[in-house]
Amino acid sequence: MTDAQDTAADSSLRTTGGTPPDDAGSSVTGAPTPLLEPREGIPPVIADAASLTEVISAFAAGSGPVAVDAERASGYRYGQRAYLVQLRREGAGTALIDPVACPDLSGLGAALAGAEWDLHAATQDLPCLREIGMIPTRLFDTELAGRLAGFPRVGLGAMVEGVLGYVLEKGHSAVDWSTRPLPEPWLRYAALDVELLVDLRDALEKELDRQGKLEWALQEFDAIATAPPAEPRKDPWRRTSGMHKVRRRRQLGVVRELWETRDRIAQRRDVSPGKVLSDAAIVEAALSLPANAHALAALNGFGHRMGRRQLEQWQAAVDRARALPDTALPQPGQPVAGPPPPRAWADKDPAAAARLSSARAGVTALAEQLGLPQENLVTPDTVRRICWEPPQSVDTDSVEAALTGYGARAWQVALVTPVLAKALSSKGA
Repeated sequence: MTDAQDTAADSSLRTTGGTPPDDAGSSVTGAPTPLLEPREGIPPVIADAASLTEVISAFAAGSGPVAVDAERASGYRYGQRAYLVQLRREGAGTALIDPVACPDLSGLGAALAGAEWDLHAATQDLPCLREIGMIPTRLFDTELAGRLAGFPRVGLGAMVEGVLGYVLEKGHSAVDWSTRPLPEPWLRYAALDVELLVDLRDALEKELDRQGKLEWALQEFDAIATAPPAEPRKDPWRRTSGMHKVRRRRQLGVVRELWETRDRIAQRRDVSPGKVLSDAAIVEAALSLPANAHALAALNGFGHRMGRRQLEQWQAAVDRARALPDTALPQPGQPVAGPPPPRAWADKDPAAAARLSSARAGVTALAEQLGLPQENLVTPDTVRRICWEPPQSVDTDSVEAALTGYGARAWQVALVTPVLAKALSSKGA
């Protein structure tokens, strides 16, 4: 029995398994047990200052790591704000907090500043938690831990089942969490999401330690916790689905005008932009360049259900793009910082293409040997950049410096440097 299995067996819960399976199946040795109800039942939703103060006191007095999760309303509301925050800690139990009614949780964040926060897929929740004043100084990401440990499936449900032997309720992850009041089945689902998170964390920590990967994971967690907020995307309208069909600058101008008009409306109405106008409709209008609202109404996405006023609103955006001088139209493509797409390397720089081929093969082999995804060993972008513009003098020190400059952690630098140094200095490259 592995250390991870020992952890599971020692838990007050019935747990089974713990090591990453050799194939795509589960490591659980018996039939998993459905987890139908939180241990202390469904807690009341915290939606006022007095109740929040009590929760802050309780969690500050708790012990050990704190399990944290957040639910958003992606696909329903504008942006990625949190509509429910779930926490669980030894000695405090589980809390469900409504961040709409309690939009400032900085007091709670401060009370938990010294604790380790356990999250699943931390980078998904940290931005919305930051918005309400909850910023961890230390964390443990159970999804990333699963990746590093070599688990083939790292969703929370799969991990809880494979490591702890419990089946979490499914079916409410994509609901509209901005709904008020939240239905009881949704609240049960939300509470169960943090019910076993610390148990899972403990089992994974022991498994990582058994594999000699715990220090790697700690470096990764520290990098996530200390990373600054992401910069806003430049020209986000260029991410419109179907943009590959739009080639002329005038058409690109229509996409930009329609996208920006849609974004303003969606933000004002607090709804998902896709509910205002689909990406497919934007691209259709850009390709067709309709001359008037009647022509626009004939296009897919602007059908009979759309009122005259709405059609005129979208046609006005098209007309603004049609009226722009050529100098104000967007350029096709975006200025790309860094190397060109790899498919173009053979023509542009055959030596670089050979370096990349050798480096990719080496990284893939090493990742398979270590039992983790290659993108967690080193990002593909880092490999491309170093192969496109290698150090002038290829040696261990220069490759280490290049990797560090691109943000690789110390454990990645130590493992990948020999592979890249060999690829960059090989005769074939």
